[in-house]
Amino acid sequence: MSALTTSQLATSCTGFGMADRSAPSSMLRRGFQGLKPWSPAGTALSMTTSARATPRQQRAVHRGSRRFPSVVMYATAGGMNVVFVGAEMAPWSKTGGLGDVLGGLPPAMAANGHRVMVISPRYDQYKDAWDTSVVAEIKVGDTYERVRFFHCFKRGVDRVFIDHPSFLEKVWGKTGEKIYGPDTGTDYRDNQLRFSLLCQAALEAPRILNLNNNPYFSGPYGEDVVFVCNDWHTGPLPSYLKNNYQPNGIYKSAKVAFCIHNISYQGRFAFEDFPSLNLSERFKSSFDFIDGYDKPVEGRKINWMKAGILEADRVLTVSPYYAEELISGIARGCELDNIMRLTGITGIVNGMDVSEWDPSKDKYITVKYDATTAVEAKALNKEALQAEIGLPVNRKTPLIAFIGRLEEQKGPDVMAAAIPELMKEDVQIVLLGTGKKKFEKLLKSAEEKYPGMVRAVVKFNAPLAHHIMAGADLLAVTSRFEPCGLIQLQGMRYGTVQYQSYTLQVFSPVHVA
Repeated sequence: MSALTTSQLATSCTGFGMADRSAPSSMLRRGFQGLKPWSPAGTALSMTTSARATPRQQRAVHRGSRRFPSVVMYATAGGMNVVFVGAEMAPWSKTGGLGDVLGGLPPAMAANGHRVMVISPRYDQYKDAWDTSVVAEIKVGDTYERVRFFHCFKRGVDRVFIDHPSFLEKVWGKTGEKIYGPDTGTDYRDNQLRFSLLCQAALEAPRILNLNNNPYFSGPYGEDVVFVCNDWHTGPLPSYLKNNYQPNGIYKSAKVAFCIHNISYQGRFAFEDFPSLNLSERFKSSFDFIDGYDKPVEGRKINWMKAGILEADRVLTVSPYYAEELISGIARGCELDNIMRLTGITGIVNGMDVSEWDPSKDKYITVKYDATTAVEAKALNKEALQAEIGLPVNRKTPLIAFIGRLEEQKGPDVMAAAIPELMKEDVQIVLLGTGKKKFEKLLKSAEEKYPGMVRAVVKFNAPLAHHIMAGADLLAVTSRFEPCGLIQLQGMRYGTVQYQSYTLQVFSPVHVA
């Protein structure tokens, strides 16, 4: 995976208003792979501007262009200290693409010479993460909570886990959808306090953790860092940075990038909950939000994602086309389109972890293959898959696959509605996913109606997802919208033809103003 083409943050230090730093001399002596000086004909990827706003809005953006400059992306030998923060981090925790990105993107950044940390909650007793014995007290609501920091060093990245009962006691065991609530579609009542804790602990970690596993870097990350916040769970982090640290001369040069993976989830809470965040009144307007819904309360609310967009130094998303969608109107921008038209949003096409998704090395598939052996290998993988899931073994029968979370966005109901028509042909169908109970029942009912032709596996099963990708003939993508579409990238990587019920367009990185 190229860190330049897949990174939400592969920008120059100067693009964030940060001074270049020279790489440690020991790194240069050892010839660290991936460190290449920038050259105009080499790694530069120019970013273009798409004029989508009204002239008045364009003038407003131009006045604020010092925050959102059009920059040139390149790898530099004087890497940055990059700290990713998110609610999920594969393979330790994952419900979808967010976990995949925080699992696979940081190693690509590290390979380009940056020092990289990822911070996420400790939802389970991870056997490879050890207690650092570092404890911090953080004010959450009206109380001070003690958190511990667990750590492991994998693939060139410091993985840091925030340990607190609000994470561990709720989710311990198979994470599934329990990261955010006891069941799909049901949130924990204290989610606002849980993820406020994550944001504040993440700001402490670079300063107080003395990490020495990396052969090229050692000691605390310090204050000269770029935080990459991901989705609504980390929306308050730039506000805490400005409220708690910078007035005291701490993190004065630190920058924050806020990455939107899915605009549909914004962290909307009751307006009267704002004081529990322990932020000064000047941030209230950034959170203030009015919609026409009666959940969690009717009318005025606070909106974590809105605050993240307004208070960050740069706003990112996972593909150029999704960036255009987000500012196109209320429906696709989910009522934040006007905010993003004013601030600007940079779309950089996402990427998959090619060390995990590689059919020539995949430990989960029966027969490994590459482009020269794909035809015969996929037939053998199909036979092994048919046997594993209980379908009649016949390599000549077309096998159609659906893999995805069972919620409205991914269109499991669209897939279910198509099955009766597909059954008129001589095909087999395998369905893999977990999520809302009504969709799980819908897919299981299809299996019951067409025994021996349809198989529905309604649980999280990563090895089976790999096996399906290698063995299926056609991948059905029935999503109503896809911010990026990692599933399509994986399908192409495994030579699996895709049918998509929507138009996916991929462009070069673009800054939408």
